[in-house]
Amino acid sequence: MPYTAVKISVPGSSEENIEILIALLDSLHYEGIAEHGREVEAYISDELYDRDVLELTLAGVKELLHAKIVSEEKIADRNWNAIWEKNFDPVIINHRCVIRAPFHETFKDMEYSITIEPKMSFGTGHHETTSLMITALLDMDLSNKVVLDMGCGSGVLGILALKKNAGRVVAIDIDSWAYDNAVENALKNKVKLEVILGSSDAIPALVFDVILANINRNILVEQALDYVKRLSDTGRLLLSGFLEDDIVIIEATYVDLGLTPVNHTSIGKWQMLEFVK
Repeated sequence: MPYTAVKISVPGSSEENIEILIALLDSLHYEGIAEHGREVEAYISDELYDRDVLELTLAGVKELLHAKIVSEEKIADRNWNAIWEKNFDPVIINHRCVIRAPFHETFKDMEYSITIEPKMSFGTGHHETTSLMITALLDMDLSNKVVLDMGCGSGVLGILALKKNAGRVVAIDIDSWAYDNAVENALKNKVKLEVILGSSDAIPALVFDVILANINRNILVEQALDYVKRLSDTGRLLLSGFLEDDIVIIEATYVDLGLTPVNHTSIGKWQMLEFVK
């Protein structure tokens, strides 16, 4: 699938304004979003890219962000791995888990090692929300648990769950590129990850001990009932992909559905909430 890489400058903006821009791009289905100083680089499939829509969106927040499109570049499929190989470093989380690409050297004496083919899928471990979720999983006993990973991206969370002896892990993503990447990464890591292409309506009729959803605020609110219905009475629900200002609405949504918040962690502006029934 060919992609377009777009660079947007945000001159003189605060960290909070950069996060607002990232959230806007996420809502427009941009992927692989990365901050580089006062510029944000993001990727979107050619079939979804519409410069007019992007410019209109930026115009709507002109007085706040003063954002401007700096460049746009077509990225062919065959170029993607070369681009990542130059820029993708291994990620080590809590000195226990390393996320590495196939072109990296192996790490000795690491409790968990996950190989991720770093394509367009979210979940290479570099983003704070992935680190938050992995940190939580590292401290959980997942033996024989049934786990759901919504918005699985590269499949990294589900793969870790299986390496921690989960009994069954279902990974779902609406993006076909993410689906293909998760399937590929499961094979590379020699784990049996059940990957499904779809949204919350594709969640199988199972009772899950652990549900992971690292997406964004709007989706987490919209799909809340679907998650709660599939969570076991003793289950744990971990949510990330949102900012501090989103906590109130997310907590209220899940509390109204009968869940209790039991844990809140953050890295920078990014948050993670854990709920139980």
